[in-house]
Amino acid sequence: MGNQDINKLETATLAGGCFWCLDGVFSRLRGVEKVVSGYMGGHIDNPTYKQVCNGDTGHAEVVQIQFDPAQIGFADLLEIFFAVHDPTTLNRQGNDVGPQYRSAVFYHSAEQAVATRAVIDGLAAERAYDQAIVTEVTAATIFWPAEGYHQGYFDANPNQPYCMSVVGPKVRKAMEKFAAQLK
Repeated sequence: MGNQDINKLETATLAGGCFWCLDGVFSRLRGVEKVVSGYMGGHIDNPTYKQVCNGDTGHAEVVQIQFDPAQIGFADLLEIFFAVHDPTTLNRQGNDVGPQYRSAVFYHSAEQAVATRAVIDGLAAERAYDQAIVTEVTAATIFWPAEGYHQGYFDANPNQPYCMSVVGPKVRKAMEKFAAQLK
């Protein structure tokens, strides 16, 4: 990919539980050029995984996605995002509990903010969930990449117990539901 093409990429930053799950899903999509696991939304600089897991830095585990909007739109990413996590549980995804696991969209433009709110309003109107959506919609702040061993974690560690019991089933479900959008 040349520099000219890179300028056409857009960024999405999403939080929906453990970043290993989101990385495993979004890295498989056509039009997604790069997925980086990291932290956003907190109040300390350069947080570590251990600090974020303590739940008192204010950061969420996020994936920052570089995507080609000519191949996959932001609304498509949101559709997948809302299908692969539970946006109705505050500071929790399954057994992962704490503010670092909250559901959030950190928007990078006014257009992304409007699109996110429209998707949430649409899901609420169609009663897609039994409870209210609690996804935080807020402007992107400083993105802190996670430690190297977190990058591409599921693909590098498919037999790790958490990956086998939590990440793998989530990735397989997404691959089945969104097969037309896979690389």
